[in-house]
Amino acid sequence: MSDGKGTASDRRRQLRALRRWLCAARSAVSVGRISTILALLAGVANTAIAQTAAAPPAVTVSAPLQKEITEWDEFTGQFAAIDYVEIRARVSGYLTEIHFEDGQIVHQGDLLFVIDPRPYEATLASTQAQLGQAQAQVDLATRQLGRSSQLLQQGYEPQSNTDQRISDLKVATAAVEAAKAGIRSAELNVEFTHITAPITGRISSHRVSIGNLITGNDSSAATLLTTIVSLDPIYFNFDVSEADYLAYQRAVAKGNLQNARDNSVAVTLHMTDEKGWPHEGHLNFVDNQVDRGSGTIRVRAVFPNPDFLFTSGQFGRIRIPGSEPYKAILIPDEALVSDQSRKIVMTVNADNTIVPKVVRPGPTHDGLRIIRDGLLPTDRIVIDGLIRARPGAKVTPQPGTITPVADAD
Repeated sequence: MSDGKGTASDRRRQLRALRRWLCAARSAVSVGRISTILALLAGVANTAIAQTAAAPPAVTVSAPLQKEITEWDEFTGQFAAIDYVEIRARVSGYLTEIHFEDGQIVHQGDLLFVIDPRPYEATLASTQAQLGQAQAQVDLATRQLGRSSQLLQQGYEPQSNTDQRISDLKVATAAVEAAKAGIRSAELNVEFTHITAPITGRISSHRVSIGNLITGNDSSAATLLTTIVSLDPIYFNFDVSEADYLAYQRAVAKGNLQNARDNSVAVTLHMTDEKGWPHEGHLNFVDNQVDRGSGTIRVRAVFPNPDFLFTSGQFGRIRIPGSEPYKAILIPDEALVSDQSRKIVMTVNADNTIVPKVVRPGPTHDGLRIIRDGLLPTDRIVIDGLIRARPGAKVTPQPGTITPVADAD
């Protein structure tokens, strides 16, 4: 029995040993696979890192945009009426009639106010009667002079009497002329009682109501009744700095600009709620001196205003040509890099190396920056990815496009 038990025990030990070996073998196989997988992953990662380190960074490049443009300078200004009239009475009297609505458009010759004309009509009738009296005296003096001349020829009357008759005729003739002058003055006073519009334009409100006594004369002390401003055409006044004015003068002297005093320089304008430059006019006046206090010179343009869109006192924005048309180099502002006081553009040469170029920028046009100097039309400039562009470093250029913004101005 002992041999049988020993044999069974040995078998059980062998089975347990075999199980442990299988577990160990299975574990060894799993570790080997994991190690192999990790090794493969490490190789792939190293390969990717090596490939990434080998490829230069990508940037977007484009040639500068070339376009024929005209440079413009912009100024803020204010509209002003070409004609402004204060309506005042030239004769005194009571206001009896008003023939307009406040704020309406009136035309030259339209009746505006009526002052009671009856006192002046009576004066006119009196002066007409005086003229009749004077003419009667002329007739009498003429007949008396005729009789005196006959008597003088016959020797019945002294020369002194004839001389007196000549004097009486001259006095009567002068009285006729005085009476005629009095009639003209009285007629003017009657005419002045009917106040008409001297210009075409928009009238203000009436300052005096019907029934008030108007004080009239030929001075500013006369009663102000209302005002009228012309609207079409209309002036636009703005101020130009001394530096800008000097630059314009230099350009005119070189033949690069038209003379603003020739009334032929075309300008455009927009209101505060408008885009673009829809209104066209021309310069028609430049003042004769620079203001000592502000260092500016007053310039004026004139614009048609058939729809009465513009009103005296309104503000607007005007632009005037700063150059004749020329072919400019344009780039986006994002392509400019500041280096202290210099402006730099990153370019890519033939072997895809970053080469910085110092440029001299100008004003903007259509949302792009004008480059006055430092760039060639054939240069390839970095327009996107500047953070990856290092001077002297290699890059991978990708083609891009520079597009103007039509309504940027």
